[in-house]
Amino acid sequence: MPPAPKATAPPETGTDGFHEPRREDCPWCGSKRLRTRLRTPDVRQRGPGTFVVDECRDCAHAFQNPRLTAEGLALYHQDLPEAPHPVAPRRHRAAARAMLPFPEPESWLDVGTGEGGFPAAAKLYFPYTAFDGVDTTRRVQKARASGHIEEAHRGRLTDREIVNRLRARYDVVSMFHHLEHTPDPREEIRAALTALRPGGHLLIEVPDPHCAFGTLLGKWWPWYAQPRHLHLMPLANLVAELESQHCTIVATDRREPHIPYDLTGALSMVLTRALPARRTPLLRAAAPFLAATTALDHALAPLLRRTRFANTYRIIARRGDAQPRARRG
Repeated sequence: MPPAPKATAPPETGTDGFHEPRREDCPWCGSKRLRTRLRTPDVRQRGPGTFVVDECRDCAHAFQNPRLTAEGLALYHQDLPEAPHPVAPRRHRAAARAMLPFPEPESWLDVGTGEGGFPAAAKLYFPYTAFDGVDTTRRVQKARASGHIEEAHRGRLTDREIVNRLRARYDVVSMFHHLEHTPDPREEIRAALTALRPGGHLLIEVPDPHCAFGTLLGKWWPWYAQPRHLHLMPLANLVAELESQHCTIVATDRREPHIPYDLTGALSMVLTRALPARRTPLLRAAAPFLAATTALDHALAPLLRRTRFANTYRIIARRGDAQPRARRG
């Protein structure tokens, strides 16, 4: 198991330099009608601290409250492996196929690309497309060195230098499980639309906060991912935001993007939380149970993806001619 964060995490007061002040209103719609949806420790890395996810009773936006500052996020990311769990290539290929009904793009930007797993898979269907990537870690340079992308941009898409350099350069911008990690998803969307040419397409996949596994599994639901996921956005909210930015929603999908990992992820976190640090023999003994749970996740997937247990949704939006608008208020 990775060691716990080296610094001591502070309490959730919002006055310690690691948390922002606790919000009394929804960051999405401004409503003050909030409820506590989840209170949990860091069940993945066993780091110190307790984290709260509040939900707006009006728009159903869920968010970490109080939210970690940039320093706090760095604290809880410092012991994570730089490369997260790899995504199955078949999932990347399925996401790429979602763009086949549209004109073949000349240029494509993948946001949060990591080592370029998605561009590498997408080239099977778009061999003449130039793929670029942006990521906050040095993995993006590895993606370029491996030939998965042509240009590597290290940082956030919202960084002024990056967004100005990439203005109106792309026919497609993709964001796979990226927005939930960002302090301001709306700002990320505006930056992505700025990088698109008029008529270009924005492809987004994010966890669905309405997934029934979130209620069934509670803090063990993998997509809560506290303290690293800052926002969980309902489909209707993202659709409304994109439409307010002069976009046309051309497709939404709750079925195909489903990731068969809920039960496996929950069991893995329970074992991580329950077993002692020196646990290699115990993990070996638990391996058959994890394998069986993984098989169950995949066996149930064809059924679950058609129900409220689907855990991810996809949006494809086409940018209009107007420039993205700044956030109101």
